[in-house]
Amino acid sequence: MINSQRLLQGFIAFGVLYLLLLLFGNDVLTWYLKPLLVPFLFYAVVKSERFVTKKWLVSALFFSWIGDCILMFADQSELYFIFGLTAFLVAHILFIILFTKQKAKIVSFNKPLFWLGFVVATFYLIGMLSLLLPTLGDLKLPVAAYALIITVMLKTALKGTLDWEPKSKYQVFLGAVFFVVSDSILAINKFHTSIPLASFWIMLTYLIAQFCITDGILKLNQKNSISD
Repeated sequence: MINSQRLLQGFIAFGVLYLLLLLFGNDVLTWYLKPLLVPFLFYAVVKSERFVTKKWLVSALFFSWIGDCILMFADQSELYFIFGLTAFLVAHILFIILFTKQKAKIVSFNKPLFWLGFVVATFYLIGMLSLLLPTLGDLKLPVAAYALIITVMLKTALKGTLDWEPKSKYQVFLGAVFFVVSDSILAINKFHTSIPLASFWIMLTYLIAQFCITDGILKLNQKNSISD
């Protein structure tokens, strides 16, 4: 029987193959392979031992997969982009819940490092919206809402990095950072300035983000799996 670790390894191997095909311009094959990526992580979590936040991680990965599938058709209609954005918006809300429900050892609100990160993330949000809003047209509201939620997700991951005990907490925060980077590249490329090899960089950072968050959360819960 395939276990979680094998599925995570399968995700890495399949992800590398996908990225190489993307890098060398095999758009047809990568289009068909894209929906098969996140299911590796989804089933890795399903196969893992039971822990309190498991359902939130499974749900976040599921909505991420839905977003991936919908955005495959984004070039056909703006509605597909909006629906895909909505799916990822839900996924990030679920990630926020996941991070806040993760068992904490300390409370970091009184730590200067948390507030420094909070300010940096806020400036990121202001900077991205200042750059993109003039070119968004009718998408101003949904894109602004998405940027706000993903910034909250990043801040929540930062808080978790200061609150949680195991070292894999840094992996989760790294995943959140890569998620922001991936979405920033996508937004800038779509609405502001064309970026060379944009699809490759978007997917590279996205796959790193999903792996780091998934593997990090599984490691955080390895020694304290308890019933819901």
